[in-house]
Amino acid sequence: MSPIFSWSTIKYYIQPWLKHFDAWFMLAILFLSALGLMAMYSAGYDHGERFSQHGRNMLLALGIFLLTAQVPPQRLMMLALPLYSAGVALLIATALFGITKKGATRWIHLGVVIQPSEIMKIAMPLMMAWWFHRREGVLRVTDFMVSGVLLLMPVALILKQPDLGTAILVFASGFFVIFFAGLSWRFLIPMVIVGLLSLVLLVYFGDAMCASDQAWPGLHDYQKQRVCTLLDPTADPLGKGFHIIQGTIAIGSGGIWGKGFMQGTQTHLEFIPERTTDFIFAAYGEEFGLLGVLVLLVAFLLLILRCLWISAGALTLFSRLIAGSIALSLFTYVFVNIGMVSGILPVVGIPLPFISYGGTSMVMMGLTLGMVMSIARQRGFLIMHR
Repeated sequence: MSPIFSWSTIKYYIQPWLKHFDAWFMLAILFLSALGLMAMYSAGYDHGERFSQHGRNMLLALGIFLLTAQVPPQRLMMLALPLYSAGVALLIATALFGITKKGATRWIHLGVVIQPSEIMKIAMPLMMAWWFHRREGVLRVTDFMVSGVLLLMPVALILKQPDLGTAILVFASGFFVIFFAGLSWRFLIPMVIVGLLSLVLLVYFGDAMCASDQAWPGLHDYQKQRVCTLLDPTADPLGKGFHIIQGTIAIGSGGIWGKGFMQGTQTHLEFIPERTTDFIFAAYGEEFGLLGVLVLLVAFLLLILRCLWISAGALTLFSRLIAGSIALSLFTYVFVNIGMVSGILPVVGIPLPFISYGGTSMVMMGLTLGMVMSIARQRGFLIMHR
């Protein structure tokens, strides 16, 4: 009699769940997960139960990833409109009846306390992809205008909370869908020019614009201070500039080879703030150096490129838009987090995927990557049955 937990028995139950999985995509996910566990153990082994909780969050995300991967893209498309509508309704309810903490109204109590803006990270690309899928073959300028309204309405509600980091991510996830749907470069080039011109003017007139009596229309004081701190973190080295200064010191002190696993002095002497969450890249860079950072960046690059490869081979416009948006959204997470820790972008609350501690962000990552795997599985199924 074969043992209950023999390899053949395990394979019998597991194989249907993994059938038609994209092996390279899965390998990149597992490798980044391993790096995340290693980085969290080093940065958080003396920080309460962060490591064990990070591992628990990863297992939860893995379960959600496997479940989502079993859902056909057609079923995912059916969720787009209800999920988007519910997300917008909850954002409006939050603005009217939400819970305020530290000056921000981001949560609402519905039996349990939830943050509706997190729903929009998934609902937004689904809704945008659903809209353009329905308009496939008959796209007009007015369709892009409607998509702009669908995008900006929840983003404006999130900015009002205020929550700049989440607003950036929600906007990016929807904008990438619009871009892949065929947005003309005639609209993109003026946006790039305005952005670059604003950056030049900000650097040139930074001192005058950052004066205490100078208000920035559309931004809160703390958001203005984050930008001004980026321009000159030494203006308040023990206050608002502390995060950026300590992050760059830690990364620079790692050199080429790093100080070694669990040997980071800046990390373990508590000089790096938020060393297990938003600023974990500084701890990673200190201990593993330039070589370790390159390994991490290559792993992210391979995952993003594989997402784009899956997008290019998807069978429907909806699937192509979703996979492409998730790929570039993942790039946005990585670029913004590493940029803010390295001192080239303002500090916003955006975690580093797989590496930073955070249950919500980990679950959302499992859900979005599960959607990409679902698209890959559908393509693999049809190839196998031709």
